[in-house]
Amino acid sequence: MVSAPAKFSIAGLHVHYGKLCVLRDLNLDIQANEIFTVIGPANSGKTTFLHALNRLVDLVPDSRLSGEVRLDGVDIRCGLEVEALRRKVGIVFALPLPLPISIFENVVYGLRMQGVRDAAVLDEAVERSLHESYLWDEVKDRLRSPAMNLSGGQQQRLCMARILAGRPDVLLFDEPTSGLDPISTARIEETMLNLKEKYTIVLVTNNVAQAARVGERTAFFLMGDLVEVSATSKMFTAPADSRTSDYITGKFG
Repeated sequence: MVSAPAKFSIAGLHVHYGKLCVLRDLNLDIQANEIFTVIGPANSGKTTFLHALNRLVDLVPDSRLSGEVRLDGVDIRCGLEVEALRRKVGIVFALPLPLPISIFENVVYGLRMQGVRDAAVLDEAVERSLHESYLWDEVKDRLRSPAMNLSGGQQQRLCMARILAGRPDVLLFDEPTSGLDPISTARIEETMLNLKEKYTIVLVTNNVAQAARVGERTAFFLMGDLVEVSATSKMFTAPADSRTSDYITGKFG
């Protein structure tokens, strides 16, 4: 049986910030429609890895990247314009960043920036993306209300909806529940599990229990190195490396 081509294929990836090597010789594939989780202690390169996938690394002064990152077989540095890449690969940050405008205008902000003006198209995008982010039932009667009035968990799902409105291929999550209560965290995790039917998801989390709950495959990073990557169930029951076991069991990190 021939395996499906990888959504992301990373080969020999090195990232430097000035003289500091943040990621070294990273090689791994991420499959389409999976939730790929990345765990590891602080300063392991997890967020840098995420930012390399949609070229946010380029915005860091004195950054250098070598190696290859391919999206659907296309080198993201020489085969895609950065704006096109970021439309395909959206990112949700740890801190919700709603704009100080209405819920409706938050969702369509990116589409308006792309020149979309058709009211029917915008209305469809709002309803579709709010459904996909499991926020529609909570806000459908107040779409013109300020987004800043939403709870923290709702604001995070609104940020997801803003990305989903543009129909990306990949969703990157950088600690999306780090500041949320358990109920809001559960809603975000439920949303991710449902979204993987349509999207590829890469989740960076410091919460190993969260990785165990939602991840299909997990990578463990340590001091810029990829220690191991495997099916999440295997990593959490029989890790191949003692350092992984020590991290998962709380001996460090």
